[in-house]
Amino acid sequence: MSENIIGCDDEFRYDKIKEAVCINAPRIYDSCSDKDCLEDLPVMLTKPAQCLIDKATSVRLGGVSVCNVAVTLQPVPFHSGYYAIDMTYYFDVSLEAYMAPNALPMPVKGLAVFSKRAVLFGSEGNVKIYTSDCPDSPDSFSTVSQNCPKAVVQVAEPIALSARLCERRKPCPMPPCRIPESIMRRFGGEFAQGESDKEVQVSIGMFTIVQLERNVQMMIPAYDFCMPKKECIASSEDPCELFSSIEFPTGEFFPKNCPSDGRKNCGCGCGE
Repeated sequence: MSENIIGCDDEFRYDKIKEAVCINAPRIYDSCSDKDCLEDLPVMLTKPAQCLIDKATSVRLGGVSVCNVAVTLQPVPFHSGYYAIDMTYYFDVSLEAYMAPNALPMPVKGLAVFSKRAVLFGSEGNVKIYTSDCPDSPDSFSTVSQNCPKAVVQVAEPIALSARLCERRKPCPMPPCRIPESIMRRFGGEFAQGESDKEVQVSIGMFTIVQLERNVQMMIPAYDFCMPKKECIASSEDPCELFSSIEFPTGEFFPKNCPSDGRKNCGCGCGE
């Protein structure tokens, strides 16, 4: 058996291929990327947070993170193999509310919501898939699922661009969608439904990749079993001993030099 084991970091060459094996793996059929500038998104606030905003003279955007993304998939009529992916992004918005010009800011949390749609090709599948999930009894049925593609949404950390305090638009717009209970619990309760004349609007920069993938059987070359060469070392109980093994982060204190690519100038193109 030892002759059929190689290290995971060994160099793979064609002459080391032992056989071709069939695996079941997700294959990406279609994908797209987007760079979105989301301008003037209204921020939904709970009643206590809205009370602070009502007394504020200005606001500052502290940061933005993605709480969750709701993704739904449905076939496009009369376009065989194409699917519409509806995505709803929930942003956790950190604000700083200033009650007076020289006063310390008060931290405020809010929710911003943005929805968009993408249409991608996901191929066709007209079979039902049955899988065994270790049934508890002989009478249990296998898990069944439709042979639909899987939508995968990747989101980079959003960029907080700006925030502004403004008069609430009338009539007051309702939330763009139903807010899930898990999101409401994150913010501590229900959101105020426009009882105030003030609202906060934020602008966010967002980078996303959306792809449709299906599980397919693919033939790949097999080199043999992979055995890691790295030895597992138990962590030391002495925190100072563990800290002493960490190298000094020199790169964190000194900016990186211009890459040595033969150019006299760095990035401006003057020396080209």
